[in-house]
Amino acid sequence: MDRREIAALLAYIGRLDPRTTRTDPGEARDQLAQWHELLGDVPMATPHGWDARVASRQHIRISPYPILPADVARPWESYRRDRLARHSDPTPCVDPDDQAAWTAELISARRAVAAGTAQPSQARAITSGRDGIDPKLEARLREVGSCIPPTARAALTPYRPARAAREAAIAQGQPDALSVRCEWCLAQPGEPCRRRRIGPDDGVRGTAPRATPHPGRLDLAVAQQTEQVQQPAMA
Repeated sequence: MDRREIAALLAYIGRLDPRTTRTDPGEARDQLAQWHELLGDVPMATPHGWDARVASRQHIRISPYPILPADVARPWESYRRDRLARHSDPTPCVDPDDQAAWTAELISARRAVAAGTAQPSQARAITSGRDGIDPKLEARLREVGSCIPPTARAALTPYRPARAAREAAIAQGQPDALSVRCEWCLAQPGEPCRRRRIGPDDGVRGTAPRATPHPGRLDLAVAQQTEQVQQPAMA
Protein backbone atom coordinates (compact mmCIF):
# COMPACT_ATOMS: atom_id res chain seq x y z
CA MET A 1 0.00 0.00 0.00
CA ASP A 2 1.22 3.52 -0.75
CA ARG A 3 0.70 6.44 1.63
CA ARG A 4 -2.63 7.35 0.04
CA GLU A 5 -3.97 3.83 0.57
CA ILE A 6 -2.63 3.74 4.13
CA ALA A 7 -4.42 7.01 4.85
CA ALA A 8 -7.65 5.59 3.42
CA LEU A 9 -7.25 2.44 5.55
CA LEU A 10 -6.65 4.50 8.71
CA ALA A 11 -9.71 6.61 7.94
CA TYR A 12 -11.78 3.43 7.54
CA ILE A 13 -10.44 2.00 10.81
CA GLY A 14 -11.11 5.32 12.57
CA ARG A 15 -14.78 5.12 11.63
CA LEU A 16 -15.03 1.64 13.20
CA ASP A 17 -12.85 2.34 16.24
CA PRO A 18 -12.46 6.04 17.14
CA ARG A 19 -9.65 5.17 19.58
CA THR A 20 -7.25 4.91 16.65
CA THR A 21 -8.03 8.41 15.33
CA ARG A 22 -5.28 11.00 15.82
CA THR A 23 -6.55 14.57 15.97
CA ASP A 24 -3.15 16.20 16.41
CA PRO A 25 -1.55 16.82 12.98
CA GLY A 26 1.89 15.70 14.20
CA GLU A 27 0.55 12.48 15.71
CA ALA A 28 -1.49 11.74 12.59
CA ARG A 29 1.60 12.28 10.43
CA ASP A 30 3.68 9.95 12.65
CA GLN A 31 0.93 7.32 12.62
CA LEU A 32 0.74 7.44 8.83
CA ALA A 33 4.52 7.12 8.53
CA GLN A 34 4.60 4.18 10.96
CA TRP A 35 1.82 2.24 9.24
CA HIS A 36 3.33 2.89 5.81
CA GLU A 37 6.73 1.64 6.99
CA LEU A 38 5.23 -1.59 8.35
CA LEU A 39 2.56 -2.26 5.72
CA GLY A 40 4.19 -0.90 2.57
CA ASP A 41 4.51 -4.41 1.12
CA VAL A 42 0.94 -5.43 2.02
CA PRO A 43 -1.65 -4.71 -0.72
CA MET A 44 -4.93 -3.03 0.03
CA ALA A 45 -6.79 -5.76 -1.89
CA THR A 46 -6.12 -8.54 -4.41
CA PRO A 47 -8.35 -10.11 -7.07
CA HIS A 48 -8.42 -13.39 -5.14
CA GLY A 49 -9.73 -12.95 -1.64
CA TRP A 50 -7.48 -10.56 0.28
CA ASP A 51 -8.71 -7.20 1.57
CA ALA A 52 -6.92 -5.23 4.29
CA ARG A 53 -10.21 -3.60 5.29
CA VAL A 54 -11.79 -7.00 5.91
CA ALA A 55 -8.82 -8.04 8.06
CA SER A 56 -9.06 -4.78 10.01
CA ARG A 57 -12.80 -5.10 10.54
CA GLN A 58 -12.38 -8.70 11.71
CA HIS A 59 -9.84 -7.64 14.35
CA ILE A 60 -11.97 -4.75 15.58
CA ARG A 61 -14.99 -7.04 15.76
CA ILE A 62 -13.39 -9.75 17.93
CA SER A 63 -10.60 -7.99 19.84
CA PRO A 64 -11.01 -5.47 22.69
CA TYR A 65 -7.57 -3.98 21.94
CA PRO A 66 -6.87 -1.15 19.48
CA ILE A 67 -5.66 -2.39 16.13
CA LEU A 68 -1.94 -2.34 15.31
CA PRO A 69 -0.13 -2.79 11.98
CA ALA A 70 0.74 -6.36 13.03
CA ASP A 71 -2.97 -7.17 13.17
CA VAL A 72 -3.11 -6.54 9.42
CA ALA A 73 0.29 -7.98 8.51
CA ARG A 74 -0.33 -11.26 10.36
CA PRO A 75 -3.45 -12.24 8.33
CA TRP A 76 -1.63 -11.22 5.16
CA GLU A 77 1.27 -13.59 5.91
CA SER A 78 -1.22 -16.39 6.66
CA TYR A 79 -2.96 -15.66 3.35
CA ARG A 80 0.37 -15.92 1.49
CA ARG A 81 1.39 -19.17 3.21
CA ASP A 82 -1.96 -20.79 2.52
CA ARG A 83 -1.85 -19.94 -1.17
CA LEU A 84 1.72 -21.17 -1.61
CA ALA A 85 0.87 -24.40 0.24
CA ARG A 86 -1.90 -25.07 -2.30
CA HIS A 87 0.30 -24.21 -5.29
CA SER A 88 2.02 -26.81 -7.48
CA ASP A 89 4.58 -25.43 -9.91
CA PRO A 90 3.31 -25.82 -13.48
CA THR A 91 5.77 -26.77 -16.19
CA PRO A 92 7.33 -23.56 -17.56
CA CYS A 93 6.78 -22.76 -21.23
CA VAL A 94 10.41 -21.83 -21.86
CA ASP A 95 13.22 -24.03 -23.16
CA PRO A 96 14.15 -26.45 -20.33
CA ASP A 97 17.82 -26.14 -21.33
CA ASP A 98 17.67 -22.44 -20.47
CA GLN A 99 18.07 -22.80 -16.71
CA ALA A 100 17.90 -19.07 -15.99
CA ALA A 101 14.64 -18.57 -17.90
CA TRP A 102 13.19 -21.77 -16.41
CA THR A 103 13.93 -20.62 -12.85
CA ALA A 104 12.74 -17.08 -13.55
CA GLU A 105 9.35 -18.31 -14.78
CA LEU A 106 8.89 -20.53 -11.73
CA ILE A 107 9.77 -17.68 -9.38
CA SER A 108 7.48 -15.28 -11.23
CA ALA A 109 4.55 -17.71 -10.96
CA ARG A 110 5.14 -18.23 -7.24
CA ARG A 111 5.34 -14.51 -6.57
CA ALA A 112 2.10 -13.91 -8.45
CA VAL A 113 0.36 -16.61 -6.41
CA ALA A 114 1.76 -15.29 -3.12
CA ALA A 115 0.78 -11.72 -4.02
CA GLY A 116 -2.79 -12.79 -4.77
CA THR A 117 -2.72 -11.75 -8.42
CA ALA A 118 -2.90 -15.35 -9.71
CA GLN A 119 -4.67 -18.45 -8.51
CA PRO A 120 -2.66 -21.41 -7.16
CA SER A 121 -1.97 -24.06 -9.78
CA GLN A 122 -3.32 -27.41 -8.61
CA ALA A 123 -1.62 -30.69 -9.48
CA ARG A 124 -3.78 -32.68 -11.87
CA ALA A 125 -4.90 -36.03 -10.52
CA ILE A 126 -5.25 -39.12 -12.70
CA THR A 127 -8.23 -40.37 -10.74
CA SER A 128 -11.64 -38.94 -10.09
CA GLY A 129 -11.39 -39.13 -6.32
CA ARG A 130 -13.71 -41.31 -4.29
CA ASP A 131 -15.27 -42.92 -7.34
CA GLY A 132 -11.98 -44.61 -8.34
CA ILE A 133 -10.30 -44.44 -11.71
CA ASP A 134 -11.75 -42.16 -14.34
CA PRO A 135 -13.64 -44.35 -16.88
CA LYS A 136 -11.82 -42.67 -19.76
CA LEU A 137 -8.44 -43.39 -18.14
CA GLU A 138 -9.46 -46.97 -17.40
CA ALA A 139 -10.46 -47.51 -21.03
CA ARG A 140 -7.18 -46.01 -22.19
CA LEU A 141 -5.19 -48.31 -19.90
CA ARG A 142 -7.05 -51.33 -21.28
CA GLU A 143 -6.25 -50.14 -24.79
CA VAL A 144 -2.50 -49.61 -24.33
CA GLY A 145 -1.94 -52.48 -21.88
CA SER A 146 0.98 -52.31 -19.45
CA CYS A 147 2.93 -49.08 -19.20
CA ILE A 148 6.15 -51.15 -19.04
CA PRO A 149 7.27 -52.58 -22.42
CA PRO A 150 7.74 -56.39 -22.45
CA THR A 151 11.47 -56.05 -23.17
CA ALA A 152 11.94 -53.73 -20.19
CA ARG A 153 9.87 -56.05 -17.97
CA ALA A 154 12.06 -58.98 -18.96
CA ALA A 155 15.23 -56.98 -18.27
CA LEU A 156 13.96 -56.10 -14.80
CA THR A 157 13.17 -59.72 -13.86
CA PRO A 158 16.52 -60.43 -12.10
CA TYR A 159 16.05 -57.34 -9.96
CA ARG A 160 12.39 -58.02 -9.10
CA PRO A 161 12.23 -61.76 -8.45
CA ALA A 162 9.15 -61.60 -6.23
CA ARG A 163 7.16 -59.57 -8.77
CA ALA A 164 8.36 -61.76 -11.64
CA ALA A 165 7.26 -64.92 -9.81
CA ARG A 166 3.89 -63.34 -9.06
CA GLU A 167 3.31 -62.29 -12.68
CA ALA A 168 4.34 -65.73 -13.94
CA ALA A 169 1.93 -67.45 -11.55
CA ILE A 170 -0.96 -65.21 -12.58
CA ALA A 171 -0.14 -65.74 -16.27
CA GLN A 172 -0.39 -69.52 -15.71
CA GLY A 173 -3.81 -69.15 -14.11
CA GLN A 174 -2.59 -69.78 -10.57
CA PRO A 175 -3.97 -67.74 -7.66
CA ASP A 176 -2.20 -64.56 -6.64
CA ALA A 177 -0.53 -65.44 -3.34
CA LEU A 178 0.25 -61.80 -2.61
CA SER A 179 -3.45 -60.92 -2.62
CA VAL A 180 -3.80 -62.29 0.93
CA ARG A 181 -1.95 -61.73 4.19
CA CYS A 182 0.78 -64.21 5.09
CA GLU A 183 0.07 -65.84 8.43
CA TRP A 184 3.71 -66.94 8.79
CA CYS A 185 5.73 -63.75 8.26
CA LEU A 186 2.74 -61.35 8.61
CA ALA A 187 3.41 -59.74 5.21
CA GLN A 188 0.45 -57.55 4.22
CA PRO A 189 -1.42 -58.00 0.91
CA GLY A 190 0.69 -56.79 -1.96
CA GLU A 191 3.96 -57.19 -0.03
CA PRO A 192 6.37 -60.10 -0.65
CA CYS A 193 6.98 -62.66 2.05
CA ARG A 194 10.12 -62.23 4.12
CA ARG A 195 12.60 -64.71 5.53
CA ARG A 196 14.30 -64.28 8.86
CA ARG A 197 18.03 -63.85 9.24
CA ILE A 198 19.28 -65.77 12.28
CA GLY A 199 22.49 -64.80 14.02
CA PRO A 200 25.04 -67.10 15.72
CA ASP A 201 23.14 -66.75 18.98
CA ASP A 202 19.92 -68.00 17.29
CA GLY A 203 18.47 -64.50 17.52
CA VAL A 204 16.67 -62.81 14.66
CA ARG A 205 19.01 -60.22 13.11
CA GLY A 206 16.63 -59.00 10.42
CA THR A 207 14.49 -60.04 7.50
CA ALA A 208 14.91 -60.18 3.72
CA PRO A 209 12.26 -60.44 0.98
CA ARG A 210 11.62 -63.89 -0.51
CA ALA A 211 11.33 -64.47 -4.23
CA THR A 212 8.49 -66.94 -3.61
CA PRO A 213 5.66 -66.76 -1.04
CA HIS A 214 5.46 -69.07 1.92
CA PRO A 215 3.52 -72.30 1.18
CA GLY A 216 0.85 -71.45 3.73
CA ARG A 217 0.17 -68.14 2.00
CA LEU A 218 -0.24 -69.89 -1.34
CA ASP A 219 -2.66 -72.39 0.24
CA LEU A 220 -4.67 -69.52 1.70
CA ALA A 221 -4.85 -67.81 -1.73
CA VAL A 222 -6.01 -71.09 -3.33
CA ALA A 223 -8.71 -71.50 -0.66
CA GLN A 224 -9.88 -67.92 -1.16
CA GLN A 225 -10.04 -68.35 -4.94
CA THR A 226 -11.98 -71.60 -4.57
CA GLU A 227 -14.45 -69.94 -2.22
CA GLN A 228 -14.99 -67.05 -4.64
CA VAL A 229 -15.68 -69.50 -7.50
CA GLN A 230 -18.12 -71.57 -5.45
CA GLN A 231 -20.18 -68.63 -4.18
CA PRO A 232 -21.68 -67.64 -7.59
CA ALA A 233 -22.40 -71.32 -8.33
CA MET A 234 -24.28 -71.75 -5.04
CA ALA A 235 -26.22 -68.53 -5.64
